[in-house]
Amino acid sequence: MPLFDMPLPELETYLPKLTAQADFDSFWNSTLNDTQQHDLNPIFTETTFGYATVDVFDVSFSGFAGQSIKGWLLLPRHRDDSLPCVVEYIGYGGGRGYPHDWLIFSAFGYAHLVMDTRGQGSRWLHGDTPDNASDGQTPQYPGFMTRGILSPESYYYRRLMTDAVRAVDLAQAHPEIDSKRIVVAGGSQGGGLALAVAGLRDNLAGVITNVPFLCNFERAIHLIDTAPYNEIAHYLKIHRQTITQVEQTLSYFDGINFASRATAPALFSVGLMDDVCPPSTVYGAYNHYQGKKEMRVYEFNNHEGGGSHHILEQIRFLHQIVPLS
Repeated sequence: MPLFDMPLPELETYLPKLTAQADFDSFWNSTLNDTQQHDLNPIFTETTFGYATVDVFDVSFSGFAGQSIKGWLLLPRHRDDSLPCVVEYIGYGGGRGYPHDWLIFSAFGYAHLVMDTRGQGSRWLHGDTPDNASDGQTPQYPGFMTRGILSPESYYYRRLMTDAVRAVDLAQAHPEIDSKRIVVAGGSQGGGLALAVAGLRDNLAGVITNVPFLCNFERAIHLIDTAPYNEIAHYLKIHRQTITQVEQTLSYFDGINFASRATAPALFSVGLMDDVCPPSTVYGAYNHYQGKKEMRVYEFNNHEGGGSHHILEQIRFLHQIVPLS
């Protein structure tokens, strides 16, 4: 994929207009307050997979509307004190898979909580959490971008972003995790969720957001025709009369609006040939981000960003903001 978006100097100054509605903050405060009425119900069940260097816990907790969300917690086997923790969110279509899909952060000595993605997990890693356990749903193949899109109250990402905030509560509830050293992380959709949590929580130690999705919706759906953004464009191609309504809904879930409220130290990455999460949408969030921030640019990369090379950048960042004692 050749370069197709703005030149890098323009990306570095690109500052799209914020789209947050007047009730953006009250909408999210109400959503999170409603969820706090449900007990977190944290469950950590130790499991045996035969790993020699890591202890694994099958976890569950109450997310949006008290609905049960699954995940994994990985702890380095040799630990003497409470640990900083990386709370990781998963890319579009993926679920929590197996613990050995997530060994990197614990191998470097960090606690690692992986949140399953409600309704997803049938595209590349399997998932175990339905979107709504009360209606008999099971994880499905994408897409999810237009589920409930005519209202912010019913939109799918209201539920998922609320789950992501509650996952931080879950990490803080574990006795071997240092509640003041929580870093949220993820790539693509996971990166978008990390940005959302950063905008909704003010007690994070850091944010790692790789080639983030869910940012600058208005530009993305007009610029590219690749999944998952094209699900929205395809919907609007048929439901022409709902364009304004859909744009208003998306404004409550746009990473640029969360970034403008986020203050924790952050590490971003971008692939300049990325036709899934266009560079300008990533820079739109980065340039609005209010906390101390760093960007890693991968000029010749698509949506894979920096790949394994960038893992080393993430570990360097973790050592900087939450060093292991």
